[in-house]
Amino acid sequence: MAVTLNSTPRADGFYMPAEWAPHKQTWMVWPERTDNWRLGAKPAQQAFCAVIRAIARFEPVTVLASAAQFANAQAQLSLEPTTHPIRVVETSTDDAWCRDTGPTFVTNGKEVRAVDWTFNAWGGLEGGLYFPWHRDDQVAQKIANIEGTPRYRTEGFVLEGGAIHVDGEGTLLTTEECLLNKNRNPDLSREQIEQMLSDYLSIDKVIWLKEGIFNDETDGHVDNMCCFVGPAEVLLAWTDDKNDPQYERSRAALEVLENSTDAKGRKFTVHKLPVPAPMLAKADEYATVDLTGAAVPRESEARLAGSYINFYLCNGGLVLPVFDDANDQVAIDILSKVFPKHQVVTVPGREILLGGGNVHCITQQQPA
Repeated sequence: MAVTLNSTPRADGFYMPAEWAPHKQTWMVWPERTDNWRLGAKPAQQAFCAVIRAIARFEPVTVLASAAQFANAQAQLSLEPTTHPIRVVETSTDDAWCRDTGPTFVTNGKEVRAVDWTFNAWGGLEGGLYFPWHRDDQVAQKIANIEGTPRYRTEGFVLEGGAIHVDGEGTLLTTEECLLNKNRNPDLSREQIEQMLSDYLSIDKVIWLKEGIFNDETDGHVDNMCCFVGPAEVLLAWTDDKNDPQYERSRAALEVLENSTDAKGRKFTVHKLPVPAPMLAKADEYATVDLTGAAVPRESEARLAGSYINFYLCNGGLVLPVFDDANDQVAIDILSKVFPKHQVVTVPGREILLGGGNVHCITQQQPA
């Protein structure tokens, strides 16, 4: 069982490395929730398989699956040989968003430890997406137990991994729309939230973007909007269409970035990554999502929060969701240029997007 520590990562000399630092493995959770995923979650499972196999070209993957789905996950993921091993571990969860429910790993260069944030399903009883969520709040601890990594628990301090991006050199990106939302940590000021991020991730500066992607049900997670490419270098979701509600959000974010420096005082280089054309959920796509009363109902014709920023970096690979859109190739070209040492591998993104997120949202890296 993982030891729970009473200190903080910063006090112990641990920090969160950037996503491009070497990984030991990637963690994911097998989807099965039929009041979130259509057609009994079968199309989602195929989409997750594509992501898992893409990552397994570059590094090992561990997949958490419920007792009911363990045999199916094991069988589906054994259909084709992979370069690196895929491990399936029986674990109960509420849904499949490992970025937000899994631990944030921190390191001191020799040892890795897990930060276990409190999870409230993106808003608890004020805007949260399902109830109950206690099994998802245990995922980080369960992963720490499986790995035998010591754990820090932020009891009562709510944070999701998708709400933050770090450069590994003291700078963190987030959005006010998410972290200052009253449904996360209503009793804490901006300064107190920054102090928690400093204590648990060893960052020295927070760059606050105002909002994330339009109509993002996570209250604007930054991992759909903006991410680090390297020190003082970021990618920003962008549109030139002034009639698109995303336009003002991206403009406001660009203004913040252009007028900010990172923790080391460097000006940011900003690469604009176009968003796909607006996508709406079709009535027949959500017609087969169960209505259980335990999850927020899916609405057809709702705009989906599509973005190419929601990619995942692994050891030498970049797994990118694509949408059969004219900007798919534009995104591939830009990402190939800014990550020359990574091979861009595309996976179909719409199915995961219908469930509320994308490739980055369903993955969690464990540093080497």
